[in-house]
Amino acid sequence: MSAVTETIRIDAATSVQGCLTKMAIAPGAMGEAVRYTLRVGEQRLDLNTRLGRPLALEWTGAIACTHCGRATKKSFAQGYCYPCFRKLAQCDTCIMKPELCHYFEGTCREPEWGERHCFQPHVVYLANASGLKVGITRRTQVPTRWLDQGAVQALPIVEVDTRQQSGFVEVLFKEEVSDRTNWRAMLKGETEPMDLVVERDRLLTRLEGGLANLRERFGTEAIRTLDEAPVAFDYPVLEFPTKVVSHNLDKHPVVAGTLLGLKGQYLILDSGVINLRKFTGYEVKVAA
Repeated sequence: MSAVTETIRIDAATSVQGCLTKMAIAPGAMGEAVRYTLRVGEQRLDLNTRLGRPLALEWTGAIACTHCGRATKKSFAQGYCYPCFRKLAQCDTCIMKPELCHYFEGTCREPEWGERHCFQPHVVYLANASGLKVGITRRTQVPTRWLDQGAVQALPIVEVDTRQQSGFVEVLFKEEVSDRTNWRAMLKGETEPMDLVVERDRLLTRLEGGLANLRERFGTEAIRTLDEAPVAFDYPVLEFPTKVVSHNLDKHPVVAGTLLGLKGQYLILDSGVINLRKFTGYEVKVAA
């Protein structure tokens, strides 16, 4: 699928067609909700202004690999054809489990890609999307990663030099806190505020020995504790669902309803919810 070279804003009454990519999400201005943009091929639709209005997506049956653009009958790892899924470093197991990085064994699928993406500062963070969780992301992906997860609060706690190091730190923190989000609870808006600074200090104290071992292994300056302020996000939601019903384009190619909210990578409709990131590369017709 070709790269986007031009942004085309579409009118509310226009029907458009193209391949989905994950929604663009940006923090709102002071006191404002997070901003959402639907991306369909080269076309862009401001979703915040569509709240309370009808929205329909119809899958044409076509899927294009987000890397090479070739047609594929099935999407792997949220948007790749099978050959790309098998050969790309970004689809390797170590992306989900960075502690399994095998670059230094000489078996990285794409060493140059790994050097660009994995050998740069990463942040280990606490977030509150459906309760306390730990996660990792490249420093350049803050706060995008938190918004993609639907976090209402987030706090960076440790910065490291490489993705592999972030994996080791995350494994350590997973002894005390989950790395999962309960997406149904997140979409119901049931998340209670937490004092992330208190949680950070508690965890750093309990895991002091493990962090010392990692510093001894990688160097004192490679594992840096942070003293940053927590951030909070408000999502554009008119009404949270009391019961979460999930749409699946593979089973039902038409999804339609009144747009009630946006959180994480989900559209919240009066007919159910849909995770658009799951359907990256799917060609859809959108009527709004």
